[in-house]
Amino acid sequence: MNNPTNEIDALEYGRWLFAQQCAFVMGAAELEQIPDHSLVEVAFAGRSNVGKSSLINALTGHKALARTSNTPGRTQQINFFLLGELLMLADLPGYGYARAPKSDVAKWTELVNAYLKGRTHLRRVCLLIDSRHGLKDSDRSVMDMLDEAAVSYQAVLTKCDKVKGVELAKITASVKDELAARPASHPDIIATSAAKGLGISELRALLAALAADQRVG
Repeated sequence: MNNPTNEIDALEYGRWLFAQQCAFVMGAAELEQIPDHSLVEVAFAGRSNVGKSSLINALTGHKALARTSNTPGRTQQINFFLLGELLMLADLPGYGYARAPKSDVAKWTELVNAYLKGRTHLRRVCLLIDSRHGLKDSDRSVMDMLDEAAVSYQAVLTKCDKVKGVELAKITASVKDELAARPASHPDIIATSAAKGLGISELRALLAALAADQRVG
C-alpha cells in the first residue's frame, strides 16, 4: 500500500491498516515499564468515562480490545496496543474523576507528564472531549501539559450521536476557538460516535497517515 496522496487514498489506507491484527502489548503503571520500540506512536487521552476504550475498540474493529467500564477512573495505567506491526496505540489513564484520591491524581500526573516529555516516537495525542459537555478545566490542565511538552494533539469529540446538530456545531466552534491559541494543538477537530461509527473512517485515515510517513521517510 502506497503512502496516501489524497483523501480517497487516505481513507483506503486507514481502512486497510485498522483491519490488521491489533494486539494488547502491556500495561505500564510506572515509567520504567513503558515499552521501547521504533514505531510511530499515537496516544488517547481524556476525562474518565469520556469513551476512550469504546473509541479504540471502534477504530480497530474489536468489541473488547480495550476494556470499557461505567466506573470512572478504572484504568490506572498506560495500556499499549500494537496495530499491524506499524503503529503503537497508547491508552492513557482517564483523568478528572472528582472522587479520585489526591494521591491517585498526583500519580497520574507524574506518570503521564514523564511519558509525554520522554516519548520521542509519540507523534500525536488524540484528546477526547465529551461532546455533551465540551472542554473542562481538567482538559485544559492536560492541554497545558501537552503545550509545555510540545506534543502535537488533536481534539476528538466523542458521543456525538447524543447531541443535536446545532448543539454539536456550537460545541465544535467553541473548542476550535479555544484551541486556536494553543501552540501544540492541531487545527482540525474530528466528531465521532463509537456507537454509530460517525467519524471513525476519518480518524483512521488521519492516524494511518502518521504511520505511513514512517514507511516512506
